[in-house]
Amino acid sequence: MTQIWYTRCPVPTASGLAHRLGWLADELGQVGVLQDAPPEIARHHFDHQLLGLFREGGNVPALAARSEGAPTRLIGLTWIEEWQSILVRPDSGITDAAGLKGARFALPRWAATRGESFPRAMALHGAKGALAQAGLTLDDVTLVEVEQPPSRIGRAEPGAPRGAAWSWPGIAELAAGQVDAVYVKGARAAEQAAEIGAVVAVDLDAHPDPRTRVNNGTPRPITVHEQLLKEQPEVVVKFLVQSLRAGDWAASNLPSVHEILAGETNSGLDGVRTAYRNDFHLDLHPDLSAERLELLGIQKRFLLTHGFLAADFDLESWAAPEPLEQARALLADRQAA
Repeated sequence: MTQIWYTRCPVPTASGLAHRLGWLADELGQVGVLQDAPPEIARHHFDHQLLGLFREGGNVPALAARSEGAPTRLIGLTWIEEWQSILVRPDSGITDAAGLKGARFALPRWAATRGESFPRAMALHGAKGALAQAGLTLDDVTLVEVEQPPSRIGRAEPGAPRGAAWSWPGIAELAAGQVDAVYVKGARAAEQAAEIGAVVAVDLDAHPDPRTRVNNGTPRPITVHEQLLKEQPEVVVKFLVQSLRAGDWAASNLPSVHEILAGETNSGLDGVRTAYRNDFHLDLHPDLSAERLELLGIQKRFLLTHGFLAADFDLESWAAPEPLEQARALLADRQAA
């Protein structure tokens, strides 16, 4: 194992901040980044079959990979509110969850693998969470399959414009009147919603019960190849030290966090400010609390029920809490020194 690799999704993460600030490289030396890698390497963002890989990203690929036997361990979980919403056209007459009854909901098609089908899983669970607020279920709406853009992790094509790597599935169909509602999240979706004049019918982030917005990014796992954890545990601890340190830094540097996120999410500052609200920057630190594990368990059961996992597995035995405990202690020692 001669190369440490890192991959993350285009969302706020403490490890992403640590990478952008140069702290991961300072701590670990040269770190290969899958977003900058050729396709034959970048594909491991979804299957995690790469020695030395740290991954902080959506839980659908992470859970799907583990269910298929990927040799990974869970070393942290984060929870970031990120503008999870149900969009409708302004003339739809739908203004709340109850108004969604009978609506045509956009549902991205299955991709080549379970892990790459995360947009379908997101839309399905997002719709379920919104409908539940009005005592409705998925049986109360019509699911309309829409095209899913290809998952692109790795080097962008030369000259590709900002945002070209991801167009939110269902947005075009909503604008064309082919569906009545679409689940979205994040800064790029906020920009695309503004471009077509869509309005928010249900703001999932506003609901007091976090279980209604459990989804691909809530909670978001940090996973590592188990061979790296076994053979070089100090490397895992150092990675987490810099993530915790970046979480501390973010709490008092919101304007700089916004600027970094514009690059991370491939969005403008307006989209970032729309998507990431309510002091999100104060709680970017990873943890493995019982509450977050319980929320991840809700997601795992949902994915298993709807065919996104090959098999069930035990979350508690997947989790490895020791590196995070050691990282907290090491960071405290460094700060004291």
